[in-house]
Amino acid sequence: MRPRVKRRSIISRETSVATRVLLYAVLFGFTIMTLYPILWLVMSSCKTTQEFQLNRLGFPRGIHLDNFVQAWRIGGFDTLFLNSVFYTGISTIVVVVFSLAAGFAFAKLKSKATPFLHGSFIVGILLTLQSIMIPLFLMSIATGLYDSRLGVLIPYIGIGLPLGVYLCTEYIKSIPDEVIESARIDGAGYLRIFATMIAPMSTPVAATLAILNVTGIWNEFMLINILVSKNTLKSMPVGIMKFSSALSSDYGKQFAALVIGMLPMLIFYILFRKQITKGVSAGAIKG
Repeated sequence: MRPRVKRRSIISRETSVATRVLLYAVLFGFTIMTLYPILWLVMSSCKTTQEFQLNRLGFPRGIHLDNFVQAWRIGGFDTLFLNSVFYTGISTIVVVVFSLAAGFAFAKLKSKATPFLHGSFIVGILLTLQSIMIPLFLMSIATGLYDSRLGVLIPYIGIGLPLGVYLCTEYIKSIPDEVIESARIDGAGYLRIFATMIAPMSTPVAATLAILNVTGIWNEFMLINILVSKNTLKSMPVGIMKFSSALSSDYGKQFAALVIGMLPMLIFYILFRKQITKGVSAGAIKG
């Protein structure tokens, strides 16, 4: 009997090694597919337009850093970058705070109006951006918010709230009611309970929601392109489109502009990669 047990352990060990090799091979393949487009974009940004047309996939013959300087100047990225930071930061903070507050109310403060109000938020998830672009444009003109920063922030916040309210409501439902009841017995009000207990305990879902909003708003193009006409109020994606037209494109400067627009998101991920991974995994498991 002993030789059989030993033989089985050897077979399982060999299977384990083969499985590991296969998993590492798959992960390596996905890594290459993810990193190669970024590497290709950076290499293309260092080429001139003529060099790119002659050699689209190869390494650049020389590094033309002037593409980045001219892209920044022609695109007016000094203003557009600050606008993107402003829109992304304010919208994300408001969406996270309001979603947590609404989620706390819908999950723990029961009333007859709760199902209707919660359902009205959830319906917003079904609306696509294309279906509300024209109504938003007409409403912004009618209310005098066209060509204003507030006219951009309100739609961004409104579009982010439905999903945020849904995620936060489902997450806060998993928090035991006894925690809130004990705080109420000690004399704490709902505002204090939310600020000192619910918000800190909801950090994972708040991180997940912040990630979704930061990446979505930073890369958003269609909505801001119709809500503002002044170049001083537009964001980075609109500035990148200046380097491309129907007849011709300056590929070197266009790729340099794309790298400039992509770089903040890469830095954001590198700096907060641990929080991003922890927030997504914890939010998905507990929510």
